[in-house]
Amino acid sequence: MPFRHRLQPGTAINLDDLSPKGKDFHNDRGEAEEEFFKLREELIELQRRFYAEGRRKLLVVLQAMDAGGKDGTIRHVFRGVNPQGVRVWSFKAPTGEELRHDYLWRIHHRTPGAGMFGVFNRSHYEDVLVVRVENIVPESVWRPRYEQINQFEKMLCDSGTTIVKIFLHISEKEQKERLQARLDDPAKNWKFSIEDLKKRKDWNHYMEAFEEMLHQCTTEWAPWHVIPANQKWYRNLAIAKTLVETLRQLDPRFPPAEEGIANIRIE
Repeated sequence: MPFRHRLQPGTAINLDDLSPKGKDFHNDRGEAEEEFFKLREELIELQRRFYAEGRRKLLVVLQAMDAGGKDGTIRHVFRGVNPQGVRVWSFKAPTGEELRHDYLWRIHHRTPGAGMFGVFNRSHYEDVLVVRVENIVPESVWRPRYEQINQFEKMLCDSGTTIVKIFLHISEKEQKERLQARLDDPAKNWKFSIEDLKKRKDWNHYMEAFEEMLHQCTTEWAPWHVIPANQKWYRNLAIAKTLVETLRQLDPRFPPAEEGIANIRIE
């Protein structure tokens, strides 16, 4: 089931009803990892064709709570793909220049060009998540953004971009363990921020914001996938399945050879 975790438009979302445990969906880690490695090899080949074809675009959007596994997903799932054909963008607090424009300005700059994979580590959805929970702007400002985002994504899709949106779903307990691991390992201290603790205190408010985001912005052209991410091995498998099946359906092809080269021999 490649799209096992894809949401349907119009469905109300309660994250408490969706298990974050990968082992609830697959009970054999070794088997899952073996399947993942095979899928990743196929992803590498499909990306080669996609890049060579040079016509369409693929945008992968990753959202999660802190320590949800966005970096790990990028590191593991996209390992081995041609780096010339992939661009990863991490969206943190907007700069002064970005704040002088509309909130989608910095996003549109980074959407992929023809033949490219674009991977967003956080995204335009921060503008209905962080700004909502932290009261950065009033509801009268952030609430209309759901429809604005939907129309923005529709425009991208109509212009040849396939959008795969992935919410990495971890439990509050799993986040605690991952944050503590960052503190316990000096090599991971750099990944820890005091700001993470503030957001952790707002866990329930963030879950409410994520639930509305998933509900309001799951569309026919760009649905969300809620990936159980407590077990990293299952997270990797589920995302690889989603991406590979998406690309199988797109069926990228190497472009035809230039006419007249069949009999050329290099002296």
